[in-house]
Amino acid sequence: MTIDQSLSHEAPTTVAGELHGGRLLRDLPDDEFLAHYQGDRFTMSILAARFNYVMEHVCSHLLRGAFSPIIREYYDFSAGLAGPPGLDYATAAVAKTLPVFFGIMRDAIAATVDEFGVGRIREGDLLVCNDSYRVGTHINDTCFVRPVFYHGELVSFVAIRGHMLDMGGIVPGGFSAALNSKYEVGLTLPPMLLFRDDKPVKSTLSLILDNVRFGDIILPDLLSIHSALAEGERLVHESLDKYGIDAYLGAVRYACDASAETIRTSFEALPDGEYVGEDVMDCDAADPDTAYKIAVTIKKRGGRAEIDLTGTSESAKTSINCAWPDIKSVTAMALKYVFKSNVPFTSGILRHVDIVAPLGTVVTAQAPTPVMMYFEASFALGRAIMNAFANVLGPEAIAGGTDAPTHYAHGVLPDGTPWVEMATCGGMMGPFGATSIGDADSGETNYFTNYMLPPIESIELNSPVMLMRHEYLVDTAGPGTHRGGAATLKDSQWLTAATATMVSSHGRYSTGTGVYGGRDGRAGGVWYWNSIEDFRARHPFLVPTDDAVYASSTPVAAVVDPETHVLDPKGTFYSWGQEALYDTDPGAVWRYLVHGGGGWGDPYERDPQAVLRDVRDGYVSIAGAAEDYGVVVLGDPDNDPEGLVVDGAATASLRATSGMASGR
Repeated sequence: MTIDQSLSHEAPTTVAGELHGGRLLRDLPDDEFLAHYQGDRFTMSILAARFNYVMEHVCSHLLRGAFSPIIREYYDFSAGLAGPPGLDYATAAVAKTLPVFFGIMRDAIAATVDEFGVGRIREGDLLVCNDSYRVGTHINDTCFVRPVFYHGELVSFVAIRGHMLDMGGIVPGGFSAALNSKYEVGLTLPPMLLFRDDKPVKSTLSLILDNVRFGDIILPDLLSIHSALAEGERLVHESLDKYGIDAYLGAVRYACDASAETIRTSFEALPDGEYVGEDVMDCDAADPDTAYKIAVTIKKRGGRAEIDLTGTSESAKTSINCAWPDIKSVTAMALKYVFKSNVPFTSGILRHVDIVAPLGTVVTAQAPTPVMMYFEASFALGRAIMNAFANVLGPEAIAGGTDAPTHYAHGVLPDGTPWVEMATCGGMMGPFGATSIGDADSGETNYFTNYMLPPIESIELNSPVMLMRHEYLVDTAGPGTHRGGAATLKDSQWLTAATATMVSSHGRYSTGTGVYGGRDGRAGGVWYWNSIEDFRARHPFLVPTDDAVYASSTPVAAVVDPETHVLDPKGTFYSWGQEALYDTDPGAVWRYLVHGGGGWGDPYERDPQAVLRDVRDGYVSIAGAAEDYGVVVLGDPDNDPEGLVVDGAATASLRATSGMASGR
């Protein structure tokens, strides 16, 4: 069985290639353009930009009123603007926040409105839905949809997808990759009214607040979301008052047509053929020996492509799966990366892409299969798509980056106050991979998120934790003509007893794969030290980074020597799922070392002066410069970094000798 209509959208009449005989929008005569879009090019451009302006204001309004730290500091939300059902909910703009919400925005709006009933909605309504199998991601990411009427006609929708701090379930905050069914995840809300006539629906609010923790935070967040969407409606009305309904709806179609055209022409520039890629997740929490493969075959013909996921592993037993809407988000973002496209995201991005997705796989889970940690499977799919394009893109390929292992914790303060910490102390920040353009950055999230890392002071204020380290490690970046980003190491010390849950689906190997002759970034891992008296006596403040300290650690999600617990690619694999929940004593320290980013191009083609700068800046050691780049650097990087020099003659000799030995 495959998903077909569920993964396609927009009425066929909006397909730019069919409407305009394959001509580009810029080649249309002015009169034909005006007749089709009910506005000239200037007006359409202004309105398309205005849609994004509306989204920015909706988000700014929410940020000012948000109580939850995961919204106001982590930016775990997004917003979208869609057309009416007559335009098949064509989504002309999304907020520049979390890409994981982009591709599902149109389908979330459509599923919520269609199931509730278009004929039942009216001005002043606010619909809510959080069911993963209807609207994607996980149930904390609740979808809020407000209709926009103009002179009695339904003309648009404004929506927010926002992370609620808790939705009930057996784990505070909901985050656990060890959940066994949707019923352990939390409260599922089908499409229902949250506000009617701009007044709260008491039964819906009671249903939510009676089933969630931290209601004192969630209630004001709900009120702030309603206020932000009301502001969005007001701004849409401003556009309608100035330009009229016909031009407004024409601009919705125009924005979607423009992004569809960009992807279509990008496909046309590639050779026809079949591109194959995959990514493999280590395991779930039920079985450390069963891996989960995401298989991708891309059949590209002209300006269209079919992405076939046949061969993908069946659903995992625990909650590392995602549901079908999430396929669209990562597919769209992977294509934007592959094509280096800066076109604004709209629902037209995937118009020329067909997705074949067998049901019941790790990326198309069905109820009651749990999908709480949806990002594990969906991000793996994104990597598989990028891997499939890597060979055909040649020098334009993008190297792999971090996989962002996540850490969540909860507990109770001495005074009885419950607390929950959301992902800020794990490995969410790390490196990108290098490209033909240049070296990669080292302090980003992975390719498919855009989280903001809160200030350390804010993290420590909200939870009983101290961030002890957050630094780059030398010789972890993938060598190349352009260097990958360096791996980051983060240590967090927990001041009270805590219960942690974590997931790192790529502990067996580095996701920082090199491309175009570049090498892989160094693999990372996760460890923790409990409050062992003799250990804390020797290390009361910072846990060192030398190899000797790891022997007293508990390895998690890493391949290490079984005795020393030091990273060793030939060692023993320790699964992140070895414990569903990790209970630790006060003073425990968790360490996250993410994978280094992959390099681009032959490392021996890197400018020796660039290698010198890397040694001076701490990305590469003197030994690493010689071993990985064939560059001989003289001097003392610790005590006299500005005095470092390249020995030109020795470098030429080393590169020639090493090149002959390696067959370069």
